[in-house]
Amino acid sequence: MLSGQFAIGQQNYTLIAKDEPLASVVAKAANTTPSAKQLRWQKLELTAFFHFGVNTFTDREWGTGKEDPKIFNPPALDADQWVRVAKENNFKQVIITAKHHDGFCLWPTQTTEHSVKNSPWKAGKGDVVAEVATACKKYGIGFGVYLSPWDMNAASYGTEAYNDFFLNQLTELLTKYGKVDEVWFDGANGEGPNGKKQSYDFNRWYTHIRKLQADAVIAVMGPDVRWVGTETGYGRETEWSVLPADNIDQNSISSNSQKEMNIKPSGFVKGQDIGSREKIKNAKGLVWYPSEADVSIRPGWFYHPKENDKVKSPEKLNDIYFSSVGRNSVLLLNIPPNTDGLLSDEDIKSLRSWTKLRSEIFKVNLANGAKITSANGKNSKAILDNRLETSWTTINRDTAATITLDLKGTKVFNVLSLQENISIGQRVEEFSLEYWDGKDWKIATQGTTIGYKRLLRFPVVSTNKVQLRISKSRLNPTISELGLFKEKL
Repeated sequence: MLSGQFAIGQQNYTLIAKDEPLASVVAKAANTTPSAKQLRWQKLELTAFFHFGVNTFTDREWGTGKEDPKIFNPPALDADQWVRVAKENNFKQVIITAKHHDGFCLWPTQTTEHSVKNSPWKAGKGDVVAEVATACKKYGIGFGVYLSPWDMNAASYGTEAYNDFFLNQLTELLTKYGKVDEVWFDGANGEGPNGKKQSYDFNRWYTHIRKLQADAVIAVMGPDVRWVGTETGYGRETEWSVLPADNIDQNSISSNSQKEMNIKPSGFVKGQDIGSREKIKNAKGLVWYPSEADVSIRPGWFYHPKENDKVKSPEKLNDIYFSSVGRNSVLLLNIPPNTDGLLSDEDIKSLRSWTKLRSEIFKVNLANGAKITSANGKNSKAILDNRLETSWTTINRDTAATITLDLKGTKVFNVLSLQENISIGQRVEEFSLEYWDGKDWKIATQGTTIGYKRLLRFPVVSTNKVQLRISKSRLNPTISELGLFKEKL
């Protein structure tokens, strides 16, 4: 038996005993929390992908591995511009495609001749990865690398020697460019030059990354961050960060690394219901495994001139934001540099207008200054203090509560923002926002999970009083922040 449901040590995984009571499993789920690196990553909210390479110059999405390095020759490459634009639009981290499936490396690697060192760009002396890393340091944002496990150029692909080859490429990327904040793998696994597919040694690679860059999160074929499951940027309306981990090797648990849990790198978790009580009740273990939602600003991931008039509109990007960051995910938005080596004007224009939209919506929290009451709650002032680590919660062991806000005058709004204190755990299962119409309480909107952030739009409400009703929670619910905002329609 557990020593106490409310005294379980906070950690990013936990084991479940056979036939453990559901109440005990739910308590463990409520106390499963992100690692320090996962919490840092979740707070980023917006990260940018830069898909760039030989495909940029062949006008393809996937290369063949047979491209001549001489085609790579961007006349005005300016990684400073890429990162500056990202910074100006509130992205907190960027990821460069150091190597895509074609095997062409954007740094002068010693592992292959298929790289920038044999291109005419900067007479073979250039290093795209270095330029991006330098710009990230300059602008104070995170730096990440994508390294495709699939390599259509490497002769060793499909043999055990390739795992060594890949490890050597990782070593170069993780030792030559300073701090790396995210290492991104996908699950692509096609044929190499010899017609064979590769058996990837993910666990060995994970161990190596932990050794060389201990603070880096490993995504999305990795133990720290999972793929949301689509490339649309849209997350689930019920998005749990605590998931069942049924393939945990119970004899190899380590608190230092989820890799040691031997989590199979499934990367993406299918289905709309992935972490409910029904899903976790028979689990062998639970793990904090948050969602990253990726999408490109264009139809393709690499730059194509014919898509210059197909860049996603600011309104579309904003809808994606509400459906990714606003559904407990981090948004990874791809912005592909063009053949000049620059972000295109069309992309920049849309990004800036989208940033303006977000700024206008979230500039004024109409709940600020409200008088807050909660009969069975404590620390109510925390929900308006703009600090994630402070939070309102219930007294005793209450799992339901109502927080009432007297807005001190009539306010008009149509957006709700909520945040949980996920450093304590993700707990809320059902909630609703109600407003006083002068006679009765009416529901403005309702939802299930909150997690790091939940954003909900609803028809315009005009009222002087609202209440957040939490009807179901795993142990004591927490609310770190509550915001009411007006989006112009």
